[in-house]
Amino acid sequence: MNGLRNERQRAGRRTFWVLVIGLFLGGLFTLLSELFLPDSAARDFLTTSVAASLGPIHLDLVAVALTLGPLTLTLNVLTLVGVLIVALVARSLI
Repeated sequence: MNGLRNERQRAGRRTFWVLVIGLFLGGLFTLLSELFLPDSAARDFLTTSVAASLGPIHLDLVAVALTLGPLTLTLNVLTLVGVLIVALVARSLI
């Protein structure tokens, strides 16, 4: 029973890191394509993004006040390609 829980925790951590690293890699791909691709329909397709945001979130305790946000997630085709590449590399390392 304990081994199954540990395996699920490891899989959850692995999924989290695949998403984080893949999103950064996809962002890098997006920036590079904006810099080096000429103005064209392909560039517009690859770099057009959808954004979702949350926040700002305020937490006011008597001694400490904290404001977090806004947090924004921006997705486009190259971001999904980055996540896919990282997922394939992570899967091959298992």
